[in-house]
Amino acid sequence: MSETREYPQPDESQGQERDVRALQRRLAAFAAARDWQPYHTPKNLATALSVEASELVEIFQWLTPEESARVMEDEKSAARVEDEVADVLAYLLQFCEVLGIDALAALAAKIDRNEVRFPAAKR
Repeated sequence: MSETREYPQPDESQGQERDVRALQRRLAAFAAARDWQPYHTPKNLATALSVEASELVEIFQWLTPEESARVMEDEKSAARVEDEVADVLAYLLQFCEVLGIDALAALAAKIDRNEVRFPAAKR
C-alpha cells in the first residue's frame, strides 16, 4: 500500500476552476461540443447519477469497515474512488443546471432544516 495521498491547497488560479457555476458551465460546454444536450434530460441525468453512485458503492461492496477506511491508501483504489466521485458530482451538477437548482443553496437549506429536526444533544 502507498502512503495517504496529499491534496494541494487550491491557489487563486484553481479557485476559479473549482467554482460550482464555472464547473457547470464547463460541463455544459463539454456536452454542447458533442451535441449531447438532447440526452441531458432530468430523467436521463438522474438515471446516470444513480448508475455512477452505484459504481462508487461497488468499490466498497465487499470491503470490511476497516478496509473501506483505508481505501485511499492504495493508489489504484484511490484513483477509482476519485473517478467515481467526479462522475457522481458531474451528473449532479448537470442535473441541477438543467432544473435550475442552486446546489449549494439547496444543501444549506437542508442543513438548516436538519439542525431543527435533529437538535444536538446537550452535554
